Amino acid sequence: MKVLVSPVSPQEAILAADGGADIIDVKNTSEGSLGANFPWIIREVVSSLQERPITFSATLGDLTYKPGTAALAATGAAYAGARYIKAGMYGTKTLEEASHVMSAVARACRDFDENIVVVTAGYADYRRFGGLDPQILVEVAVNSKSDVVMVDTAIKDGATLFDNLELADIRSFIESAHGHGLKVALAGSIKQEHVPLLLELQADIVGVRGAVCQSNDRDSHIITEKVQTFVSAIKSNAA
Repeated sequence: MKVLVSPVSPQEAILAADGGADIIDVKNTSEGSLGANFPWIIREVVSSLQERPITFSATLGDLTYKPGTAALAATGAAYAGARYIKAGMYGTKTLEEASHVMSAVARACRDFDENIVVVTAGYADYRRFGGLDPQILVEVAVNSKSDVVMVDTAIKDGATLFDNLELADIRSFIESAHGHGLKVALAGSIKQEHVPLLLELQADIVGVRGAVCQSNDRDSHIITEKVQTFVSAIKSNAA
């Protein structure tokens, strides 16, 4: 299982890399759960860590139904150096809308570089804002020829992935995704205590921020030692 850590600055990215993160996922928490950062920040992160064996990722935002905007954002993220590109299906209300947005994102990414990993992302707490059920996200990922399907939480009030979805529903989501040849990423206020369960679920990627920040506060800053502890728990137990 790969560990994805989400820094908001080049300085935090270095701290996350020093802690052993597999994927550095540049985001902007002030603009939402999957808030988009600036292209020059992504470029600086890539430039500062390009000699390391790290995959660079970027979020495009908690998106509404604007496929053109999403495609242009994807092109910008790709040009800035991201090779995992995540789009949050926040304001798309139907399978058709989300599939249209993600298809536009996927085309923009692959027109730039056919090896970019496209991530359809949604939210475990979808009921709280009228979002899309994770099972629909799997269909969206299949329709758009995405590579990965992800669930996070949109509302950061302490409720975790496991507070918002029943374990049986998470298992079903993972099984369905894997059955379609998709990789699965799980995030959403994940904590150290969730590691055994995450390993049992056999997701491919786990995403964290708050768990590796000072005082477990995602609005503070990343601590290298906390990244090391979390990565070690994943890697040692997976062995």
